[in-house]
Amino acid sequence: MESTVDIERGVAVWMIKVLFVCLGNICRSPMAEAVFRHLVKERGLDGLIAVDSAGTGSWHVGEPPHVGTRRVLTENKIDYSGIRARQVNHRDLEEFDYIIAMDAANLNDLRRLAGSRSKAVLARLLDFVPDREKDDVPDPYYTGNFAEVYRLVRSGCEHLLERIIRDHRLGVEETK
Repeated sequence: MESTVDIERGVAVWMIKVLFVCLGNICRSPMAEAVFRHLVKERGLDGLIAVDSAGTGSWHVGEPPHVGTRRVLTENKIDYSGIRARQVNHRDLEEFDYIIAMDAANLNDLRRLAGSRSKAVLARLLDFVPDREKDDVPDPYYTGNFAEVYRLVRSGCEHLLERIIRDHRLGVEETK
């Protein structure tokens, strides 16, 4: 976690950092980044949780999200401005608290890259969904089914946020 200062309260606040990862960082992980940012902002936690995304591959570095991702996000009134593809790096593995893969192949790549360096929670997004219908978020770059991917990503992000809120007691005032 990274420390920031809350000017109003004059205290240090620890930012919880969440990174979503897929293969090329143009479909699933930028969708998850945008959806998660939206949910975090709705809950008033945008000063406590930082969100980013990356890909395991470098093919699309610098590109905006895929047109299908942009379309489904726009249909659901989710802002994706400023999101550009980038490749995951060793620094990410040390700085992020939660590194969330879209599928088993992404997770295996991340584990191989991390070795024993990362203290982050490494998991698939749908691992946070109880009674899930799938383990992996399918890649719409190949399937074209951006609506299904949005539904799965939205559910995974909602459950992940609830887990983070619970684990870090966000929104719970400490009593002395």
